[in-house]
Amino acid sequence: MKPEEPRTTFSLTLGRWTAAAGPLVGLILVCVLFAALRFETFVTWDNAAIILQQTAVIGIASLGMTLVIISGGIDLSVGSIIAVGTVVIALCLTAGWSPGMAALAGIGASALCGAVSGVLITRLRLLPFVVTLGMMGALRGAAKGMAGEQPIYPDETWLSAFMRLGDAGSLPLGVWLMLVLAVAVAILLRQTRFGRHVYAVGSNELTARLCGVPVERVKVLVYIIGAAFAGIASVLQFGYLTGGDPTTAVGLELNIIAAVVIGGASLNGGQGGVLGTLVGAVIMSVVANGCTKLGLANWVQEIVTGVIIVAAVLLDSLRRRTGREG
Repeated sequence: MKPEEPRTTFSLTLGRWTAAAGPLVGLILVCVLFAALRFETFVTWDNAAIILQQTAVIGIASLGMTLVIISGGIDLSVGSIIAVGTVVIALCLTAGWSPGMAALAGIGASALCGAVSGVLITRLRLLPFVVTLGMMGALRGAAKGMAGEQPIYPDETWLSAFMRLGDAGSLPLGVWLMLVLAVAVAILLRQTRFGRHVYAVGSNELTARLCGVPVERVKVLVYIIGAAFAGIASVLQFGYLTGGDPTTAVGLELNIIAAVVIGGASLNGGQGGVLGTLVGAVIMSVVANGCTKLGLANWVQEIVTGVIIVAAVLLDSLRRRTGREG
């Protein structure tokens, strides 16, 4: 038995290092790559601000997805939820609502979508993948129906300020909102009973149930919170587009899930964290920005994104394999 101990210790150490430092190392390598290829246009403050601006929507939605994935679930409908949110906000503004009330309506409608998914998963005991895949199509259709299959552009309001690039050296308000929400989610996960329950459900649902954890309630709340964060992301998306678009955020759910997995979360649940998720979201934005700076066609960028998603799943598999060996 003793000859096995060094290998076991090494495996545990490697697994922890990969989960904690791996995403940050990956971000540094990606930045160095694009800096070497396009130093003049990539390594500027203006470009860094653009990257963070593009990260805000994915980052906020990824924070909600982090909770879902840690609990052992998945939400493929998050892109459609963002589209629904932008349409609801636009409709409310055209109806004469104040910008603040319209934003709350968009977030509330998004949270309601998450509640429906959570109830279907827990009450009917359906697979999250199947439920959210169905919701993805249903909500996208609902967004198109509400908008009359065309974008809605109300008069500009202060909501646009969330994604507006300011003077040199400043960042959009949406980036600061993302950071504030990240701190809130980190506290929720690490300092509250609910956060401990989320990890427990994702690690072993049966054991959590035997320990008295209200598993069904935790799952429903996780999907509601995750969808509410997608609703907040829809407010930023609305500000960026200055309107509601039922076709926006198509495929964005894949980038969001990839950001969470790259950041160290396991698709099997029970593992993940806020810092890694934010780093993963920045990586996705840096890759998209770098490809644009290189003048790559959209289809090439889509291939690169697909490769990153596969690599993220492979990384998750390697982490779990390392954990089992340890």
